[in-house]
Order: sequence, then structure tokens, then C-alpha cells
Amino acid sequence: MINRSHVGAAVAPLKATFTGSLGTELAARLDLPAGPIRAFALFAHCFTCSKDVIAARTIAGRLAATGIAVLRFDFTGLGASDGDFANTHFSSNVEDLVHAADYLRRTWQAPAILIGHSLGGAAVLAAADRIPEAKAVVTIGAPADPAHVLHNLGLSLDTIRSDGEAEVKIAGRPFRVRRSFIEDAESHRLEGKIAALGRALLVMHAPLDTVVGVDNATRIFIAAKHPKSFVSLDDADHLVSRPDDARYAADVISAWVSRFLPPLPAGIAAAADDHVLVRETRLAKYQCDVVAGQHRLIADEPVSVGGLDSGPGPYEFLSIALGACTAMTLRIYAEHKKLELPRVSVEVRHGKVAADHCTDCGHAAEGRAGKIDRFERIISVEGDLPAEMRDKIIEIANKCPVHRTLEATSAVVTRLVQQDGVV
Repeated sequence: MINRSHVGAAVAPLKATFTGSLGTELAARLDLPAGPIRAFALFAHCFTCSKDVIAARTIAGRLAATGIAVLRFDFTGLGASDGDFANTHFSSNVEDLVHAADYLRRTWQAPAILIGHSLGGAAVLAAADRIPEAKAVVTIGAPADPAHVLHNLGLSLDTIRSDGEAEVKIAGRPFRVRRSFIEDAESHRLEGKIAALGRALLVMHAPLDTVVGVDNATRIFIAAKHPKSFVSLDDADHLVSRPDDARYAADVISAWVSRFLPPLPAGIAAAADDHVLVRETRLAKYQCDVVAGQHRLIADEPVSVGGLDSGPGPYEFLSIALGACTAMTLRIYAEHKKLELPRVSVEVRHGKVAADHCTDCGHAAEGRAGKIDRFERIISVEGDLPAEMRDKIIEIANKCPVHRTLEATSAVVTRLVQQDGVV
């Protein structure tokens, strides 16, 4: 099991694009942990779905919170990706997966985990031998053969065979499907791929799945060699559309896959109570892990200066410290005085200003040349606030310890240390 005290929450998913198998731009989201990254996973969504369906979004976010970064993307012609769905087939989906793995390998780190939902599960089984870094494969409600998806075409199947193409409705949405899609799906047999997988396999399936019967899970499981595992998703539907079911699936995946991944890097389990540890992730130009006690954060720079904007920048952390300290100081004062203080919000704005033009900077600007740092703090209180409390709010806010530190002269003592001792 992953030691959850060693991981944190997830940061907001990053937008990404890469070129797919048919030469068009594919839209992706990268869910990153707010702390050390144990491994990268690649998620393939269900037939005609998108990277943003409940299952994909929930599982990716949940895994990111346990230290596993997840890239989820839209196959060609679906979701926010470019291209024409009519030109795609199962083989192009497999190629899109390989291109997604190539993108991760170039920009971050190759995926150690492949996760596929429904037809995406069949695709990861077919693509696994072309992604050598993958150590584990997970299928969720996957068919044992791609041709199983053809039942979604219903009565249009014969029309497509005879006329070469037809427009069909799948989940209420129109899609143009060509004969090449059918022929490609029928040409694939996955048993040999599964038998030669050479990776740990987790098969997840709901026994009452009415779209892809559980017998498909049986065929996949029997064809695979050990190590392999099967987990029932109980009464989940095929799309795993209930958030609780998706969270359960993610938690099982996180626990199961931990056996096949290296442990979290040593030396970053926790920082001493009076220390903050900041360490480059080496996964992006400026991105750093921030370890404060048992807490994990990400620091980064905006895209405009070459960062990924995956976390606050250094001055944003400074503004966060001032804002948080102000709110906490006001709450401590209210509790001590037994005052009914409504909820407090603190907005902090930081900028560099010319000292001789800053009319409200007080002694901080006196005798100074050039620019100085100016923090503007805007405190708002919900509800009614007695008039006599207004001046007191500002007086107490100015006693915030971080405020005093920023206004005072601080000493920064720097030492250079090597891993084997002090320089």
C-alpha cells in the first residue's frame, strides 16, 4: 500500500497537446500530485467518450493524490482533439496511445502504468508491448476483442458494410463510421497479445455490466499469465459514472500498483517542524517539490517565463503567507476576546513600485532609491461589522507575525552543503 502520509493532494490538471497518429493535434490533461511523483500513468478512455468523463477525471485526480501522475487525452476526432472520427479505427487508437507515451517520455517521464476503460482497455492491451517502460496494465470494463464494440452500431452495421459508411447515434450523439472501422476491429485478436503481455495485469469489471459482459473479463484473465488480479466493481455501470465507484476503482489501482513501483525517493518523507525543504523535481524547468512537515506542495513559474504554472511562484507563496497569517491572527484575537467575528477573507497583491512614488508605503520607502516590494492587503468580512471593530481589525492585522517580518530587516544566512558533508 502507498503510505498516504508521504503524498499530498493533486494540483489543477495541466493542459497539453501532442500530435496523434493521423497528424492532428490531440488534447490532453496531465493530473500531477502536489508532491513527489512516484510514477506516470497513461489513461485511455471508453469508446466515443472523452478524457473528461467522470471515470477518467475522477480516477486521474484520485491517483494524482496518491503520487501517480496521470495523462488522459482525447483520441483523434473526439472531445477537444482535432481530426475526423470517421477516419479513425482501433489501430489508430493504439497508435494514438503510443504517441501519448512518446509525449510523456519526451516531456516528463515514460508511463509505468497503462489504464484503459472499455475499448480503451483493449487498446492498452494492444499497445503495451510498444511501451517498454510500462510495468503494469489495468483494464476497466474492457472487451476481450475490439470487435465487441461493433454491437454499438446496431442496425447500421449492415448499412456500413454495404454502403461503405453511415451516420450512427451512440449515446445520443451522431458519429460517421466507415467500413474500414469494422474491418479493422474484426482483424484484431487480443488473446496472443494478452498471453505475451509480460507485465502485471489488473482486470476490473462489474458483474452486471450490460454493455460489455463480464465474460470478457474472464477471457482476458484466463489468457493472461501471472502476476494478474481480478477485482469486481460490484454494481457499477459500464461507464463507472458514479463518483463513488470511480473513487473505489482508483483506490484499488493505487494499492495494487504499488507492488510494482519503486518506493518514494528517500529523504523526502517529512521535513523537520522548523524547516521547509524545496527540491527540484527535474520533471520540468522550474518545478519544485515543497515539503513542510507532512505537507506537500508544488512551486513553479508561469508559462510566460518558461514554467508550467503547476503551482504558485515564490512571490505568490510569500503573499499566501501574509494572507494566511492575517486571517489566522484576526481569528485568534476574536476567540481570545470572545468576539463574534464573521468569516474573514484576505486578498494580497504584490508588485514592484518606485520608492519615491509610493505615497502609502510609509517608512519602508524612506531614503530608498529604485523599486521596492509593495504588498497590498485587502481584508473583507462577511456580514455586518460594528463600526468600532473596523479600526481594530486593521490594528490587529498589522500585528500579524508575517507582516512584521516583511516590514523588519531579516537576516538570510546561506551555507553550501554536499551530500557527504559541508563544503
